[in-house]
Amino acid sequence: MKNRSGKIINSLFTSLLIFALFSCGLTKSLYVEFPEKSAKELPENIQSLLLVARVVDDGYTNLKTDSLQKIFYRQEFNYDTIINDIQAVDTTLKAIGELLFESGRYDFVIPENRFPDYKKNAFITGEMSWDEVKALCDTFKTDAVVSIDHFRTRVITTYNKEDYFVPFENTFSSRSTATMKVGFETVIRIYDPAAEKIRNRFILRDTLYWEDSAADINELFGRFTPVKQALTETGVAVALELSHQISPVWHEEKRWLYESGGPEMKKAAQLARSGQWEQAVPLWKKTAENSKSKSLKSKAEFNLALAYEMLDDLETSISWALKSYETMYRTNTYNYLELLKNRKSETDNH
Repeated sequence: MKNRSGKIINSLFTSLLIFALFSCGLTKSLYVEFPEKSAKELPENIQSLLLVARVVDDGYTNLKTDSLQKIFYRQEFNYDTIINDIQAVDTTLKAIGELLFESGRYDFVIPENRFPDYKKNAFITGEMSWDEVKALCDTFKTDAVVSIDHFRTRVITTYNKEDYFVPFENTFSSRSTATMKVGFETVIRIYDPAAEKIRNRFILRDTLYWEDSAADINELFGRFTPVKQALTETGVAVALELSHQISPVWHEEKRWLYESGGPEMKKAAQLARSGQWEQAVPLWKKTAENSKSKSLKSKAEFNLALAYEMLDDLETSISWALKSYETMYRTNTYNYLELLKNRKSETDNH
């Protein structure tokens, strides 16, 4: 009798374990990204941006890579100079546009005449008049103007050749080393014509650094980053810095999705995994409404909660998560419901 009871208890434990695995283990994970607002993100009414650079004047040049490099070689690659490069400014504008668009938050326009005339004081381009800002926004159908109003790049290069003794060869050898620093200082203003307000003034400063060495000087400079390319990379660095300031930051989180339960559940899951959440919703709703199985019904309701979270409707998402929880208790449903409530609270507090 004692042994039989033990078998019954073990059998019951096994059945409960199988039930737990069956009810919770048929989910499959997926990774999704959520935006988090940056500290200096623009107001919601500003969606489209006109990008211009009010810095290019007669002091700017657009030398080809080889021509610019020869200037530094004539100085034996020991040179310290300010370079006003049109391509670097143009790269900055284009990179800003692409990064802001990829963030999913902004559209952008770069006009053909992206280097408009401007007035400059002793150190920096003066602010645009609001008549000019409004005229530009009206012409290009944008909500605001992002203007590069100061752009300065200083290039410092060094070259050094050192001789050293190699004991095991009982001879002398040499090694050439080159370094390059590009320091940038940029001022970018964002003009809001509706409020007649400069929303942000960004002063961006940093220094990019390159270093390499080789036994042969030709090998060294054959692979060393050209000055022209360094200036282009500097423009990208400026764009990245601005984008980080005003674009949402995307972070990845793990979610769970029920895929089993019939052809409609499977088809809806395939749609969801390809990002077609709106198309998946009717299939899950049909399953939730028509299924006589509480287990399947709660799974469809759980998936609907996930779908509405992906569609950025947290109220409806929480509603479906509650329905799933009430239809059949599952630990992962409870945990997901708590997660949704926390997200809703954080969203409401921003």
